[in-house]
Amino acid sequence: MTDTPSASSLIIGGAASSPRAPLPTLPPLALYIHIPWCVRKCPYCDFNSHTASPVLPEQEYVDALLADLDQDLHAVYGREISSIFFGGGTPSLFSAEALGRLLKGVEQRIPFAKDIEITLEANPGTFEQEKFVAYRKLGINRLSIGIQSFQQEKLKALGRIHNGDEAVRAAGMARQAGFDNFNLDLMHGLPDQSLDDALSDLRQAIELQPTHISWYQLTLEPNTVFWNQPPVLPEDDTLWDIQEAGQALLAEHGYAQYEVSAYAQPGRPARHNLNYWSFGDFIGIGAGAHGKLSHPDGRIVRTWKTRLPKDYLNPAKSFQAGEKALTNDEMPFEFLMNALRLTEGVESRLYPERTGLSLESLAEGRAAAEQSGLLQVEPSRLAATERGQLFLNDLLQQFLN
Repeated sequence: MTDTPSASSLIIGGAASSPRAPLPTLPPLALYIHIPWCVRKCPYCDFNSHTASPVLPEQEYVDALLADLDQDLHAVYGREISSIFFGGGTPSLFSAEALGRLLKGVEQRIPFAKDIEITLEANPGTFEQEKFVAYRKLGINRLSIGIQSFQQEKLKALGRIHNGDEAVRAAGMARQAGFDNFNLDLMHGLPDQSLDDALSDLRQAIELQPTHISWYQLTLEPNTVFWNQPPVLPEDDTLWDIQEAGQALLAEHGYAQYEVSAYAQPGRPARHNLNYWSFGDFIGIGAGAHGKLSHPDGRIVRTWKTRLPKDYLNPAKSFQAGEKALTNDEMPFEFLMNALRLTEGVESRLYPERTGLSLESLAEGRAAAEQSGLLQVEPSRLAATERGQLFLNDLLQQFLN
């Protein structure tokens, strides 16, 4: 959830001439913590992850994370953190002792909201009951478990280190450890996957009664093994059938779709991710982490950290690899490419509140998108139609000159 596409070359209709006002209030603030190591790199993965050595540099990395956070504190003075997300890589490779020291250090620097959501990504191959009981005692109150599939041949094709039985046991261990809020991560459109295969995975996930299911199609990304050695994927007609049948099955069992690939039981959407999609603020610490911070004067700055773990841990190198202040021309696209992923969109008032630009700067593109049937005709909301959700890129094109 840390890599946000750049809009540096895009000009949005009307935005260049619109003055940006100071922000009336700052958005909620979240913290993303990147743990870059995995047991093994999966062939489809384009995230900043690296095969772990037999002994992880836990102490050194926690020290670096806190020092990294110290350098960002000046930009968030007086604010509190509403959510924390440990992403990776495989954060569950780290011991509870290391994560406990890290969380304590973070809270000493920035106050936590009373109802803070703290999510840890975990893979079934790294589950240990005692470790997850300890994680829960630290205040981590949500897990995101990377299942991808319950079928052995599909897991093998994806390069996963767990099997289907371990995936089922992981959900049980999470519940026994006291996690009443957890996500299961599933993929569809897998090599040689049929409609029945895909629905079988979904039924198994639903049977485990998670509060949230992330269900998304496998895509072939550059700089991955699958990109260079592509597997045989299902035909487009099969992919469409899987999507339609899967969405109906999830809805039937009370999982409401609230984002392109996110389904939740009532009251259980991922608050951390909702903050991303509604153009909230987030600090990013760790190797390759991205951040986005708003300032009262209207400046909105994106940052990114040193990518390679060995460089991130090198005291002679800077944690921050770069930063970029968003221009007026970039702001609408940056906002809309996130907000329009939400099935209900966002209230229109959020656009000027989060960007400092007027709604009128979107008028031309908004009218064209409504006329083409991609954007709902609803003055109080910015929301895609069902067709607009299917053709989100076409929808966003309506706001480009």
